[in-house]
Amino acid sequence: QVQLVESGGGLVQPGGSLRLSCARSGSGFTSSSSDDYGIAWFRQAPGKEREGVACISNSGDIRRYEESVRGRFTISRDNAKNTVYLQSDSLKPEDAAVYYCAAGPCSYYPLLTGGSGMDSWGKGIAVTISS
Repeated sequence: QVQLVESGGGLVQPGGSLRLSCARSGSGFTSSSSDDYGIAWFRQAPGKEREGVACISNSGDIRRYEESVRGRFTISRDNAKNTVYLQSDSLKPEDAAVYYCAAGPCSYYPLLTGGSGMDSWGKGIAVTISS
């Protein structure tokens, strides 16, 4: 059984940085041979729908970002450690949310639909932006 566990969240000031981690355990980090299968990050702020943030394919060759984080967030992975990272820089108050990682297709459809088609989910971790 696949398990995803997020870490690295917390309180940060506007303009600050955080690095979120998504550690996978279970049946292996690259369980699907599909070229676009990978790990995605989503977030959900209070009172708002869940939205996609970024995704990365198993190989790392495909990376996609939601428009509002492009240029500020960087997704990467270390397959030896079964971990995907989301480096979040220049954080804004509107970035505050619970962040989730999920396994599934790295494509714009799940990012734009808040996670449709994703297979496994972590429990989420809170990111708070406040001065």
